[in-house]
Amino acid sequence: MFLALALPNLALIATFTYLPLINNIYYSTLDWTLGAASATVVGLDNYVAFFTGPDAGRVLGTTAVFTVATVGGSMILGLLVALALNTKVRGTTFARSAVFAPYVLSGVGVGLVWLFIFDPGYGVLAWLLRGIGQQSPQWINDPQLSLAMVILVYVWKNLGYCAVVFLAGLQSLPKDVMEAASLDGANDVRRFISMSLPLLSPTTFFLLITTMLSSLQAFDLIRIMTPLGNGTSTLIYEAYLQAFGAYNRAGYSASVSVILFAILLIITVVQLRFVEKKVHYS
Repeated sequence: MFLALALPNLALIATFTYLPLINNIYYSTLDWTLGAASATVVGLDNYVAFFTGPDAGRVLGTTAVFTVATVGGSMILGLLVALALNTKVRGTTFARSAVFAPYVLSGVGVGLVWLFIFDPGYGVLAWLLRGIGQQSPQWINDPQLSLAMVILVYVWKNLGYCAVVFLAGLQSLPKDVMEAASLDGANDVRRFISMSLPLLSPTTFFLLITTMLSSLQAFDLIRIMTPLGNGTSTLIYEAYLQAFGAYNRAGYSASVSVILFAILLIITVVQLRFVEKKVHYS
């Protein structure tokens, strides 16, 4: 019975997850132009070319800045929004739906709407700035502003997810413990810092893992808002540009993907091995 129920799922996982992963690792050892009928085995040359080339620092730095900013921004703002939504006032149900709605929207649609807002020529933000006699920043053309633009939109889209998860954690806190702290004279800030935050550590740990993995694999917003990767080339987008952009370097792109996989694996293992020790499950 166990084999009858488990084998179909295991076969699907092996076919569509592990087999492509193994093939991608093999492709990363090839000097292969996308579409070419033949390829040359070059071993680890693609990895050497990446780490010794001029793009490694830029791509890894952009990936680190994007991940830290989006994870930190989404979790901090999500927690603040969750605290606001945890109050018993009129309209909280509508507010919760409104906050969570951007998370379920298409990344392509969100990117197109915000691209229209940020466009320095005919965008809504440029129109508002011209109304007060100011010029719009070159959000799309300036690499630093492009990265900031994508980070802002990504945080806006995903903070609703963090807010809903944090809200569920806040509502599951033991009320008797919080009431006992109130009777002992602890104010709201003291209860939040000394009791709510430690009790929310399982929720925070869960969000830390899921949002970090999601940010490292963010693609749709970057593709729509900065098609050329001007200042926004994270590892996953660099792999896309190398394979399907002007280079058609399928083998080199596969090596970048393997590097991203290794980073994801290391981060997850470190979090489960060391960060989880700080989590209080009781």
